[in-house]
Amino acid sequence: MSSSFFIKGKENPKSAKKGKNTVLPKRKAAGGSVEVRAKKPSSKYNEEISSDSEGESSTVPKKKKSKEEIQYEETPQEKKLRLAKLYLEQLKHEEEDKADDEAFETDLIAGRLQDEVLEQKGKLQRLIAKDIMQPDASEIRVLRGHKLPITCLVISPDDKCIFSAAKDCSIIKWDVESGKKLHTVHGGRKGTEDRHVGHTAHILCMAISSDGKYLATGDMNKLIMIWEAETCKHLYKFTGHKGPVSGLSFRKGTHDLYSASHDRSVKVWNVDENAYVETLFGHQDAITGLDSLSRERCVTAGGRDRTVRVWKIAEESQLVFHGHEGSIDAIQLINEEHMITGADDGSLSLWSVNKKKPLSTVKQAHGCHGDAGLEQPHWVASVAALHNSDTVASGASGCSHNSQVTVWQCGKSYRGLERLFSVPVNGFINSLKFSSSGHFLVAGVGQEHRLGRWWRLKEAKNGIYIIPLKRKPSDPENVDVAEQ
Repeated sequence: MSSSFFIKGKENPKSAKKGKNTVLPKRKAAGGSVEVRAKKPSSKYNEEISSDSEGESSTVPKKKKSKEEIQYEETPQEKKLRLAKLYLEQLKHEEEDKADDEAFETDLIAGRLQDEVLEQKGKLQRLIAKDIMQPDASEIRVLRGHKLPITCLVISPDDKCIFSAAKDCSIIKWDVESGKKLHTVHGGRKGTEDRHVGHTAHILCMAISSDGKYLATGDMNKLIMIWEAETCKHLYKFTGHKGPVSGLSFRKGTHDLYSASHDRSVKVWNVDENAYVETLFGHQDAITGLDSLSRERCVTAGGRDRTVRVWKIAEESQLVFHGHEGSIDAIQLINEEHMITGADDGSLSLWSVNKKKPLSTVKQAHGCHGDAGLEQPHWVASVAALHNSDTVASGASGCSHNSQVTVWQCGKSYRGLERLFSVPVNGFINSLKFSSSGHFLVAGVGQEHRLGRWWRLKEAKNGIYIIPLKRKPSDPENVDVAEQ
């Protein structure tokens, strides 16, 4: 017993030495009974073999441990955790991108809604006039097809087609890009109304619905004809006016049609139902022009009664405006609250529906003609407005060889008119229309005035002038709100 005891006693220093040579873990692993003694070396040895895992680190040498760390970089639990973090990070980025896109779309929608609200209130004024450049004479195209003076024209809502009518009673549909005729509705002779499909008297006015479905035309025979705009197929004929039909306009977004006549009345029609709705009276002389937008109201020019009237259809009431000294021959709405008119006294006026007098008037807008001391102003025969913008245009009568189309810039809140540039056109400018995009202006020109034969210019050409309106590329389009 004692010898065996001393033998064990002799092994203690050896085990201590082996501990120095880092062989201690092997002996510890060989015998579980020695495990208690294996923990008694000094703190120095404990520090050399310390690790995060006490149970495993005591059995693995440093060299083996480093090799195992290279072979096994992460445990399955750590891998799952890492992948989960990556997945969460990816989801976070996707949500941020989605939020940015949604915010962008929301801003777009909000902007459109704001524009629509301002448009309804008549306070939307896009400031684009300052960016429009004067076109070269070589850039202006002329389309010829009518035998007699052009009296009226409209542009399709997509700006791809032009419809024109003339004193030869014909209607022509043109392709804007190629300048070719797409359809022609020939006029008939007087007395052939029963067998001829179309007009047999001078066409004075026309209108197209905002969806491009219907085309309406009015003539000297007191008739209104409705056509399918796509094919120029005749659909309906409206009768009821007791004088020449001088103005037509579709209410925007609907198929309600307003008509004006020399019989001093305004009539309302429903084209979808091929039905007459009602008649409004008030003017004291022949109505020479009519226009409307999306509200249930229209505006008219009263010719020689020198009044402009706003007709509130639903309320069956009217507002009367005075300002011109001559016959008011042309009228156009700029937005729901503002309009422009032209008269044979040579003046051009801007109006607000909230004020009885013009906001601004330019007298002798197109200059004068005649001998010294006997000068007479050029008549303003037509006006046009680029909707919800600060850009308008006017056309003069061609009683001399220097008639022209003039483009104007409206001042802020439509107070003031500033001439931008003029385009010389030989003849009577009987109709003017801006394209919806504002990229071009179309003028219907004839040898005679659309309402009569006071003068005749043999040198003039009956045709349609397409005037490009190029913009400066450096300046983006700005939008401002016109204060009332």
